[in-house]
Amino acid sequence: MQQESLVEYGSRRVIITITAIFCALLEIVDTTIVNVALNDMRGNMGATLSEISWVITAYAIGNVIIVPMTSWLSAQFGRRNYFAASIIIFTVSSFLCGNATVMWELILFRFIQGIGGGALLVTSQTIITESYPPEKRGVAQAIYGLGVIIGPTLGPPLGGYITDNYSWPYIFYINIPIGVIATLLTLQFVRSPKYAEKKALNEIDFLGILLLAITVGCLQFVLERGQEDDWFNDPIITLFSVSSAMALFFFIWRELTYKNPIVELRVLKNGNLRVGTILSFILGFGLYGSTFIIPLYTQSTLGWTATQSGMLMIPAALTTAFMMPIIGKLLEKGVPQQYLVALGMLLFFVYSLWGYMIITPSDTGKDAFFWMLIVRGVGMGLLFIPITTLALSSLKGQQIGQGAAFTGMMRQLGGSFGVALITTFMARQNMVHRNDLVAKLDTNNPDVINRVNGMAHNFAAKGMDAGTALKSGYKVIDYSIAKQAAVMSYMDVFLYLGLMFLICIPFVLMVRAKKAAKLDPSAMH
Repeated sequence: MQQESLVEYGSRRVIITITAIFCALLEIVDTTIVNVALNDMRGNMGATLSEISWVITAYAIGNVIIVPMTSWLSAQFGRRNYFAASIIIFTVSSFLCGNATVMWELILFRFIQGIGGGALLVTSQTIITESYPPEKRGVAQAIYGLGVIIGPTLGPPLGGYITDNYSWPYIFYINIPIGVIATLLTLQFVRSPKYAEKKALNEIDFLGILLLAITVGCLQFVLERGQEDDWFNDPIITLFSVSSAMALFFFIWRELTYKNPIVELRVLKNGNLRVGTILSFILGFGLYGSTFIIPLYTQSTLGWTATQSGMLMIPAALTTAFMMPIIGKLLEKGVPQQYLVALGMLLFFVYSLWGYMIITPSDTGKDAFFWMLIVRGVGMGLLFIPITTLALSSLKGQQIGQGAAFTGMMRQLGGSFGVALITTFMARQNMVHRNDLVAKLDTNNPDVINRVNGMAHNFAAKGMDAGTALKSGYKVIDYSIAKQAAVMSYMDVFLYLGLMFLICIPFVLMVRAKKAAKLDPSAMH
């Protein structure tokens, strides 16, 4: 079997595994580490809020463009060379991001960093999958999964700590020593597969590359900027949406008819991979959506610092880490992946319902979140490895890299869709709840009058004149309405996220994993 030649043993396999995980972790931490430093960057660069958000958007666009091409690029340049080059691009652009002095430099270098980083995730997964014999791949995927699940959680507390104690460029500089070590280890230990054939220049699918870049680049732009720019009321958002849809149509046609496609769409004929790709999208939606909403709630409504919000997520990440090897062993023993995925989705529903029940405008304490987030941690562990194992379980050789690229891209897109839809949904629900609350607030109601007068009296006692004191009383009422409406919007998000996972359970149980999946947990994603 072609991929058998890449199976490693002993200390060599340990070194390759550690190198690959560090690279995956680097990439994922960098998707969330900048979130908590945006305010500092904005002040430093004299940028507006919409300008500084391009720091996140540019990285995501670079990421999503390169992920589907990683299998082809590995074949073109050799996996080891391509992986090492990606680490070097990522490391050098990290240094340049830290040194950027104007906004356009920072955005450009973040885009280049995203192009280097996109390869790290999928190629690390392929390297780990192929370094282990089929019967050990459940455990291998569990190890890889640690980086993917813990990365988004580590980002905010790490970014918060560095920003509070040093300055924002250091969130980029910390990548440099790890990048240098990872490059040296890759060149020394990682091997390239024999089945990869290099294409001549005239055989390269340049049109496919261009159409792919337009499709995912425009889509990512629409998802990241849609809510802020009022979706289809904005001509640029509309133009990018149409461009993405048209480019996708021509891209699919091109890849299915061209002799040497840049993305091998025919690999999706594999039923397990199709199911795994859809589930990866849902996983990304839930993982990034819930990682996005809790820090947002704790910081904007409860007034926590970035570091406090980040630390809240760590027990859940450690729980997932603890679960990974256990689930890897269960897969090795032949427990069907779809049962584990269904259980993970059920736990995610429990977590969401719990969140719906406990959040309040002001006094939800850290302890209230603890067990709810532990349930999320267990659920994530049950989802990640079985989904990736199921997706890749019946693929061989070069198909493993192609399959990993699809699931990786869909997880990233799921996260982008999740954050974009949650942001839009919350903004709209906020208006609905606010209007409802204001409609119920009868200014002729004696309770309301007494409350406003009581507050006005307190303000007057502090030296305000009667008119200003009354206005201030109404302002406080308005503020409490806004806060209550925001909390009700968060409750809606928790409820609907949970229902989405609950609805998926029957469909997951209908999937019939092929027997190959039991023998070959190489389905690792």
